Amino acid sequence: MTQTFTANQVLDCKGLACPMPIVRTKKAMDGLLPGEVIEMQATDVGSLADIQGWAKNTGHQYLGTLREGGVLKHFIRKASPEEMKDEVPFSPEIANETVKSLLEQGGKAAILDVREPAEFAFSHIPGAISIPIGELDSRMNELDRSEELYVICRTGRRSGLACQRLKENGYKVSNVMPGMTAWSGPTEQSEQ
Repeated sequence: MTQTFTANQVLDCKGLACPMPIVRTKKAMDGLLPGEVIEMQATDVGSLADIQGWAKNTGHQYLGTLREGGVLKHFIRKASPEEMKDEVPFSPEIANETVKSLLEQGGKAAILDVREPAEFAFSHIPGAISIPIGELDSRMNELDRSEELYVICRTGRRSGLACQRLKENGYKVSNVMPGMTAWSGPTEQSEQ
């Protein structure tokens, strides 16, 4: 049985990578009335965790996602002014260069990379732990609560959401900014 839903607006974000689907959704939501629903279509598998985290942090309601072939159709209901939350970036943040210096000086740094497996496979910080943000809740127990975790993604958005979840569960975390897009330290690829 195929499910169909009617949205007040359809937003095409196919082919875009983080953070662009969220940026476009945020802008499109401004044109909706409270209670109206937007269908955001994306091909980036990371968009599922991104949209869920963004909705939770802003007060909008994530309704669900339908998959049609390679397209994810995310449905989000616009919150009323009473339901809205101010979007607050995660703090503390740590600069790429600070983490790079720590690694160069031989310091112990537990790097958690929350990007998707393909992103991680092609380029990641040596020794980084890979747990995609969509798997974080079920795999959090693999992390050591006694270690400071430096959480990184492509641009800082997913890692910020991951930091919030981890902090709520008793982990010591810092969001690495601006993330892998500006990382100038050593990287490696995963072996096949």
